[in-house]
Amino acid sequence: MPTIEEILQITGIIPVIKINDADSALPMAEALAKGGLHAAEITFRTPAAAESIRKIAENFPNMFVCAGTILTVTQAELAVKSGAKAIISPGSNPEVIRWCTQNNILVYPGCATPSDVESAIRLGLTTVKLFPAEVVGGVAMLKALSGPYADVKFMPTGGISPQNVRNYLALPNVIACGGSWICSDKLLEEKDFATIEKNAREAAAIVKEFLN
Repeated sequence: MPTIEEILQITGIIPVIKINDADSALPMAEALAKGGLHAAEITFRTPAAAESIRKIAENFPNMFVCAGTILTVTQAELAVKSGAKAIISPGSNPEVIRWCTQNNILVYPGCATPSDVESAIRLGLTTVKLFPAEVVGGVAMLKALSGPYADVKFMPTGGISPQNVRNYLALPNVIACGGSWICSDKLLEEKDFATIEKNAREAAAIVKEFLN
């Protein structure tokens, strides 16, 4: 069985999704899977997040479904109870990180500075999220961080697009990228699952360019 880190590397691009209607969760997950992406980050920005995670976890057990925009331990607990396999946050909240590590839950906190990275290292983490990636320096920032933090892997998110994602995936310290274009708010609102599947297929094809 592959490790979670290997699953992330193989997946390469994690769709970042804000879902308003839990009834869209299953057709959306099916579209992603058909397109070749077996992961999703459901952000806790709407009341439908927990129920959407539950539906996906129960019906697509092989999908690496994560909970994003987790700001509190209470949210983390709800996400895990709903079936989330990992917790992802925009910043580095020590309380959330400690709760996750104490309960053997994967956690990827957002880091925007070297100090953030070091805080995560002190809490025992070796993989973190770079957020907001493009705003804080993008590829140049990741190259700079690779020197002092050679053993840290990053999941850049924020401003990633089909036009620049290859630049990120080419970096040895990038394990995967988060991308919101695959399942945009507009596509979900219009229930355009055919385009979501198309976007997923195109993203999966990009990732294959970087897999040995």
